[in-house]
Order: sequence, then C-alpha cells, then structure tokens
Amino acid sequence: MHPERTESGCDEIARSARIWLIRRGVTAEDIAELVYVLQKDYIPGLTRDECLENVEHALSKRDVQNAVLTGIQLDELAEQGKLTQPLLAMIREDDRLYGCDEALATAIVGVYGTIGLTNYGYIDRLKPGILRKLDDRRDGETHTFLDDIVGALAAAAASRIAHRRAAVRV
Repeated sequence: MHPERTESGCDEIARSARIWLIRRGVTAEDIAELVYVLQKDYIPGLTRDECLENVEHALSKRDVQNAVLTGIQLDELAEQGKLTQPLLAMIREDDRLYGCDEALATAIVGVYGTIGLTNYGYIDRLKPGILRKLDDRRDGETHTFLDDIVGALAAAAASRIAHRRAAVRV
C-alpha cells in the first residue's frame, strides 16, 4: 500500500499544505479576511470565525491540498532557478500570457461550482489584503502560483458560505 493512501498519509499531505502556506507567509486568517471581503455585503451577520471555518473546510479537500503543494513547489523552483527557459522566465515574471497559475486555481474553485469561479475572478482583480502583498513582492520571491491559489481558496470558502446560507433560506 502506498503511504499517501493511508489515513496518516492523507494527514501528512494536509499538514504539509498548511505548513507550506505558512512558510510562504500566508495564514488561514489571511485567507479568511479575503472571504470576509467577498461575502460581507451579501451575508448579514457574517463573522470572521465563520469565514475561517470555511477556509479550514476548503483546505481539508485533497484536490485543494494538491494544488497548494504543486503551485508552491513551482514558485520555489522558479526562485531557485531550477526550471528551464522559457518556463523559468514566465513563472518568475508572472507573464500575463502564462495562464497555468489560473488554471491550477480553477481546480480549487471548481470544487464549489460556478459561483467559485465568479468569486475568484473578482478577488483576483481586486487583490485586497494578503493578495496585494503577494502580488507586490519584489524581494526575489516568486508568487506566480501562490497569489492565485490564495485567491482561489478564499473564493472557494466564500462559495461554500453562499451555498450553505442559500440552503438555509430555502
């Protein structure tokens, strides 16, 4: 049996995804703040704790964990110069015509339906909070994938809230 298929292997992947986000300067609370920005005008009484709970739920999904690990690894390999050209330059410079980072992000939001995609497009364009910091970094770090992953996590969590609140109103 492969270790990644065992219960402890799944726990290890989830733990790694969370640790890698923190190591790259992103906390679940940072993402929850983005969720709050997305939903505060639509969900009366929304709390940051509810946002955080939904971020944690999104982070518990294996597809999400896979995207986090893959994207962060590609960013780090680009920082270290361990990719070949022209891919290295496209990722380091976050080339506008390189859309694989957004494609990976859509794998995250796809878990929560089309509202996830709408939320992602909005937050990616607005770039509040931690997204602005990730997008503006010019200290040698590469966040080509990370900023989209973080935006997608926020969009997914916001979509989960919207789905759950809509179900309560029905």
